[in-house]
Amino acid sequence: MSSAKRTGSQASVPHVADSHDLIRVHGARENNLKDVSIEIPKRRLTVFTGVSGSGKSSLVFNTIAAESQRLINETYSAFVQGFMPTLARPEVDILEGLTTAIIVDQQRMGADPRSTVGTATDVNAMLRILFSRLGEPHIGPPSAYSFNTASVRASGAITVERGNKKAVKATFERTGGMCTRCEGRGSVSDIDLTQLYDDSKSLAEGAFTIPGWKSDSQWTVQVYAQSGFVDPDKPIREYTEKQLRDFLYGEPVKVKVNGVNLTYEGLIPKIQKSFLSKDKEAMQPHIRAFVERAVTFTVCPECDGTRLSEGARSSKIGKISIADACAMEIRDLAEWVRDLDEPSVAPLLGALRDALDSFVEIGLGYLSLDRPAGTLSGGEAQRVKMIRHLGSSLTDTTYVFDEPTIGLHPHDIQRMNDLLLRLRDKGNTVLVVEHKPEAIAIADHVVDLGPGAGTAGGTVCFEGTVEELRAGDTVTGRHLDDRAVLKDTVRKPTGALEIRGATTHNLQGVDVDVPLGVLCVVTGVAGSGKSSLIHGSVPAGADVVSVDQSPIKGSRRSNPATYTGLLEPIRKAFAKANGVKPALFSANSEGACPTCNGAGVIYTDLAMMAGVAAPCEDCEGKRFQPSVLEYRFGGRDISEVLAMSVAQAEEFFGSGEARTPAAHKILDRLADVGLGYLTLGQPLTTLSGGERQRLKLATHMGDKGGVYVLDEPTTGLHLADVEQLLGLLDRLVEAGKSVIVIEHHQAVMAHADWIIDLGPGAGHDGGRIVFEGTPADLVADRATLTGEHLAAYVGA
Repeated sequence: MSSAKRTGSQASVPHVADSHDLIRVHGARENNLKDVSIEIPKRRLTVFTGVSGSGKSSLVFNTIAAESQRLINETYSAFVQGFMPTLARPEVDILEGLTTAIIVDQQRMGADPRSTVGTATDVNAMLRILFSRLGEPHIGPPSAYSFNTASVRASGAITVERGNKKAVKATFERTGGMCTRCEGRGSVSDIDLTQLYDDSKSLAEGAFTIPGWKSDSQWTVQVYAQSGFVDPDKPIREYTEKQLRDFLYGEPVKVKVNGVNLTYEGLIPKIQKSFLSKDKEAMQPHIRAFVERAVTFTVCPECDGTRLSEGARSSKIGKISIADACAMEIRDLAEWVRDLDEPSVAPLLGALRDALDSFVEIGLGYLSLDRPAGTLSGGEAQRVKMIRHLGSSLTDTTYVFDEPTIGLHPHDIQRMNDLLLRLRDKGNTVLVVEHKPEAIAIADHVVDLGPGAGTAGGTVCFEGTVEELRAGDTVTGRHLDDRAVLKDTVRKPTGALEIRGATTHNLQGVDVDVPLGVLCVVTGVAGSGKSSLIHGSVPAGADVVSVDQSPIKGSRRSNPATYTGLLEPIRKAFAKANGVKPALFSANSEGACPTCNGAGVIYTDLAMMAGVAAPCEDCEGKRFQPSVLEYRFGGRDISEVLAMSVAQAEEFFGSGEARTPAAHKILDRLADVGLGYLTLGQPLTTLSGGERQRLKLATHMGDKGGVYVLDEPTTGLHLADVEQLLGLLDRLVEAGKSVIVIEHHQAVMAHADWIIDLGPGAGHDGGRIVFEGTPADLVADRATLTGEHLAAYVGA
């Protein structure tokens, strides 16, 4: 085989196309970034570090990834762009060398009751095709195996407009796999009527006890009162049988209320549509409390929780139905698929095997396809999103990860690191926002942002290798080799929370005494049963305060002052000092600027182009009417107070004429969790993941519970912030609280008074207690994976 010889001069001159090996960012000003200019090497693994709120996500996600996404969207036709989210160009002067960005973030997966791991990853779609081809008896096309598709039958005349118009008789039939009893949800609800209304009262007397239904002027209440089906002045218990049936189960029908056409519907279907069609986790706390009080969810007796019709469950390959396949742990399902040998569906089996193997490879083999997507943790959701990219043949793309080690035991972090390096070695640019030293250690290039958070951050403090970072004088460099030490003495428990025979999810009849009055850490590999044990067995009653990883819900009108309840005492203080109504001091109520409705900006919608937001000219972005800004308290108007940082406001409301104890108490808690730099009026949508988690913790610290259950509070925390968190946990325990922490971070384990370790593996290989005792005993034993990693961490 011959090959043409190249001359030395040709070989030494690089091709001009090879000169684009950097992503150049110049003058980035998104959120708190201060004219950041930086060059990021392509086809390398770059880790972005810095304290929570220093601007990492603003640079990586809101600038680089957002612009890449926007430019790709612009390649589509205007018609297609009309259906896509419109993205504004980031605040940056120059962005060069961008490649297609694939974003793998921590956003929880859709909490729709019908969304499962299988539907979210398209594995269910492949299984449905497989069963529609090989299942015996054959019951129909892939839709016949789908719990999201209802069976439909129709017949009648249709008019075909072609030449001579002619009515043609037609029938239509579609076979779906949805269980008709639970409508594909897997559970049915039983509603306690005594929680919906007081039957000794009439509707006119305010019989309804449903949240938001108490006001007589409320439209929903008026529909029932003026429907003509019931007497609004008669107590509900005196209704005739027909009136009660119409009141509870009436079919939807149009009625006129105060001259307006509205739809009347029985109370039970109304409650099912307005409350039970949503996932409980996505509800506001008071609505969730009502649903938990009024509704009992039980496994659907008809489909036994599989969500599927009898026909879909009867069709089998060998002895396995699609319901059995979805209930298996994914690693067992992968073995079953590997044993199928059917040449007629060979390409499908190959794709299905690859997808299932990706689950196992990424450490999620313990999940099952029928697991509701809303129950996955942030780390699990992120890894599920990674699956579709693992076997991808794409190269020269930019993969953007947001703390991929979240929710991972130290044992699993090495596996995640291998995956990131594999993506890089295929010729991709990998950008990772990360805090864990084990993940920073594998970086080819490190960018450290800071030096502080919020307004004290937003600049690049360091660029270079990991070794240069260690030697550098930045917050991250100084804390990179920080190691917590085991405590000399541990606190003695004041009691115990007894858990007996716990069987939630994969727990195998666990008996354990969780000590009270101390800092107790529950640990174990991902999927070992930690959350199942604590959240499933410790009832969230009056004495238990649970701070989980569920995201904070909030629009750009929400801010730390509204979310924590801080605005309430501030408004009252302003109102009392000026002799006016408190509602004037809310930008979402009477005090709002009429031009921008209290938003501070005017939005101009440009259809498929990005909308433009310009500061409101009337209020100059202050959000309030000019007359409201004339009222002062402590020498400041309400817009100046909302522009203060937590630390400034703490001083302002702590003494002098502006002293407001109720506000000062909330500000103290915010400062305690390390959020002293946040401004009170900063929109929640601009907060980082770590900031939101701590904001939620600060809010719950005001709850009057004796037991605090925290789910991975180190999520999104920089190494320097973990120290502050440990101090906060100590203060809670010293104040007489019991603190139970589900955690993987070795610093928290080392600081614990008592450790409960679950395992030894994940899924059906876990669900057992493998160690109970002090951290020192765990290190001395080294009998578990956690013990080995903790011993290596503390240098024992």
